[in-house]
Amino acid sequence: MSTILVAEDNSDLRRTMEILLVRLGFQVLTVCNGREAIEAVCIQKPALILMDMNMPVMDGWTATCELKNDANTCEVPIIALTAYTLPGDQARCIAAGCDACLAKPVDFNLLAAQIHTILATRLGTT
Repeated sequence: MSTILVAEDNSDLRRTMEILLVRLGFQVLTVCNGREAIEAVCIQKPALILMDMNMPVMDGWTATCELKNDANTCEVPIIALTAYTLPGDQARCIAAGCDACLAKPVDFNLLAAQIHTILATRLGTT
């Protein structure tokens, strides 16, 4: 069973995502900010990260850059979850190192498809 790390400061969304991901068969770790995300990735080695880009303490942009610049964590795929929907925001997420970017409010069917696609690609089963 793959583990997904959810880095999200909104407790309601974090809990909703946890419930839905567990129903999809994943183990779920949750954290409230980018600093906690980095610590969790180093200790838990999740298969994938769902990263809110606007969090306190350390935002998702900074956390993503740090994770992607570390040889021990750079291979962990990251899906950005962001309320930023202006032109260029998706490109900014990809430039920061995210493997994909989804707008909030999150379409959970699209999120599930994106997770399965990224994990299948990583495992070479596509």
